[in-house]
Amino acid sequence: MTLDAKTWLLIALAFVSLFYLVIVGSAVIRHRRVAVASGLPMGSVTPSITGLAIGFVTNFFDTLGIGSFAPTTALFRFFKTVPDDELPGTLNVGHTFPTLIEAFIFIGAVQVDPTTLISMIAASTLGAWMGAGVVSKLDRRSIQIGMGVCLLVAAMLFLAKVLNLAPGAGEAIGVHGTKLVIAIVGNFVLGALMTLGIGLFGPCLILVSLLGMTPLAAFPIMMGSCAFLMPVASARFTKTLKFNLKASLGLIIGGAPAVLIAAYIVKSLDLKAVMWLVIVVVLYTSATLLRAAFAKPAPRPTQTA
Repeated sequence: MTLDAKTWLLIALAFVSLFYLVIVGSAVIRHRRVAVASGLPMGSVTPSITGLAIGFVTNFFDTLGIGSFAPTTALFRFFKTVPDDELPGTLNVGHTFPTLIEAFIFIGAVQVDPTTLISMIAASTLGAWMGAGVVSKLDRRSIQIGMGVCLLVAAMLFLAKVLNLAPGAGEAIGVHGTKLVIAIVGNFVLGALMTLGIGLFGPCLILVSLLGMTPLAAFPIMMGSCAFLMPVASARFTKTLKFNLKASLGLIIGGAPAVLIAAYIVKSLDLKAVMWLVIVVVLYTSATLLRAAFAKPAPRPTQTA
């Protein structure tokens, strides 16, 4: 029996999922060893109720198409649970497992041209690999500036969607020729930017619409792209330990059931009110990140003889 392209893609996704679980398992083991060596309590990686709730809420709305990175960044900064320089790594590591579940669901359920789907996923994965290598080496101020600007862009994309200013979509389930080249280059850039903390969902939906494709086709493309690129980015962040393990586990454990509930039980909601709330919160978070980046450092106390 000959397997079709979608089946091969799902098989590859299963191997990527296994690769990701090995990465997270190794990170937990290393953290345990460090905790024992430092005399820290062994339960220090156990997610808090707040962390689990953030994982549930953000991934629930992520499955419905809002995206999870911008709202999660805002909530982490509001509750002061993750340092700014660990935000990109925590977002990528923590949201990967729920995104893998989303990808299995939507790639299996929605019909998309295989060439378009696979090439856009491959491009975003390559972009994430290159982007994560750069972001994982940035200092806190650079990350604050980068994420502040990216969140500002994300808020503008949310606003365009709410006000129906985004380009009208077509009915195609794939692209070819010049449009395919544009799709590949565009998703490569989005994959690289995602490692800095800007979600891929909104920009990818606009890219797909500009190319004349149906919005429904964007779901397997953007979720498949994230599912393949995020484990790659996670490998870079876990290697350099530039992420918060406790917060990441909260997103993983809280997010997985939220995806299943949103995909199979709720399925759709009128999200305009939620989108307005997200816009306000994301703009505020962007402003606080940029203000922190450009604030003058506190003067060092002078030593007295």
